[in-house]
Amino acid sequence: MIETANTTVQLVAVILYFACMVAIGYYAYRRTTDLTDYMLAGRKLRPSTAALSAGASDMSGWLMMGLPGAIYLNGLVEAWIAIGLTIGAWLNWKFVAPRLRAYTEVANNSITIPSFLEARFRTDNHAVRIIAGVIILAFFIFYVSSGMVAGGEFFTVAFGMDYLQGMLLVAGVTVVYTLVGGFLGASLTDVVQGTMMFLGLLLVPLIALITLGGWGEVTSGVSAADLAASVADAGAEVDRMSFLVGASALGVISAAAWGLGYFGQPHVIVRFMAMRSAADAPAARRIGIGWMAIAATGAVFTGLIGIAYFHEQGTELANPEHVFLVLSQVLFHPFIAALLLAAVLAAVMSTISSQLVVCSSALVEDIYLSFGRTPSRSHQLMLGRGAVLTVAVIAALLALDTDSTILELVGFAWAGFGSAFGPIILLSLYWRRLTMPGALAAMITGAVTVGIWGNVDVLSGFIYEIVPGFLLATLAAWLVSRLTWREDPAVEAEFDEMLVVAGARTPAS
Repeated sequence: MIETANTTVQLVAVILYFACMVAIGYYAYRRTTDLTDYMLAGRKLRPSTAALSAGASDMSGWLMMGLPGAIYLNGLVEAWIAIGLTIGAWLNWKFVAPRLRAYTEVANNSITIPSFLEARFRTDNHAVRIIAGVIILAFFIFYVSSGMVAGGEFFTVAFGMDYLQGMLLVAGVTVVYTLVGGFLGASLTDVVQGTMMFLGLLLVPLIALITLGGWGEVTSGVSAADLAASVADAGAEVDRMSFLVGASALGVISAAAWGLGYFGQPHVIVRFMAMRSAADAPAARRIGIGWMAIAATGAVFTGLIGIAYFHEQGTELANPEHVFLVLSQVLFHPFIAALLLAAVLAAVMSTISSQLVVCSSALVEDIYLSFGRTPSRSHQLMLGRGAVLTVAVIAALLALDTDSTILELVGFAWAGFGSAFGPIILLSLYWRRLTMPGALAAMITGAVTVGIWGNVDVLSGFIYEIVPGFLLATLAAWLVSRLTWREDPAVEAEFDEMLVVAGARTPAS
């Protein structure tokens, strides 16, 4: 923990931030009347809200802690992840958002990804819906757990609090406003949290740069730190200002391949489904990608400038993922530092809340209701909130193990979703002949490949598991669909209607 002039000021500011999030959750609670409101905010999100919500729920503690830490430890070679993600996000907004918004409305007004897939194939067989729900739960538990780990580390570094206490505090407050506010609560808090993250990732590297005396001093400091690291490692080449030194071709491909994951992230693409219409997608894309490009650049510079700053101070961070937290505390007045610390909390909590809502929908809408249950609207709401609490408890138990880094936990879950859902989302929107058996084959192939590949050191060290997972899932979908496709006029008509609603075709064409 870095001592500050007034830790109490910082703690009070963080408590006020917590109170603000809970208040927003209550506001959303007053406007939530049924499961559709709870899971999708009635499809009424404005472009700015959808864009900031998608960005904030996507980036999480990875942006504020994981990425700066990776840059601090290994240099710009880790920036390939940010580059790949930015390109992937742009492609996702461009090619998936408008069609998914249109198709989910056309296909039985689906409010979850699994229910959309079932409606897309116009089948009464619930296998695709149930298996998709199970996959979502399995990987999201790891994802939610990574956020709770980040929350615990935050309070340890910022206030010297016990890790378990900090983790439970973050988990508890997030669960409260998600429990009552649902998707609308998560989306509105995301807007506040996304703004805080954006400002934090602008201010910290900027002030650190000024403190060091300019970019020339930064490059000199990084070079000096690299020289010291090289000497300590028996003359090994260290150049953290390079995008390529220390990287192999497969390493660069693995990092950039993170962008593939966007097409299958339920907590991101559900924001597309919640927009007012497909016509809002271009405006949302411009806002979202602008936010992301600037924020990711700020995260990269935070890690890079941190190398020079701490080398000049003659210190070394015990945990590289704490670089943003520590710089915030040593460079700013306690009150400003408190707001920056709250930005880290914002990153963590925005993602946890969004993922809990998706997990809730998977349990209730995609699994429970698939077995023929017909509870009342109020009962469905109660079940949805109970599912949020259940998933949060399981994720908190996993977060008790702090051996894995935030980036490792996020990377595994990201690959799982990207491989299991990415190929079938793209194919369902652009290939008429995708079949339900093909979608099932792809989901299972992608999830199993990532599950095995990501847990075998030799394989995961060779290439990031999303690459084989995505490719094999796509191949499985194509092969099985070719073997099982039969023309269905109803599916064809719905596909054509989607093109019209998405603006990809005029009604007369």
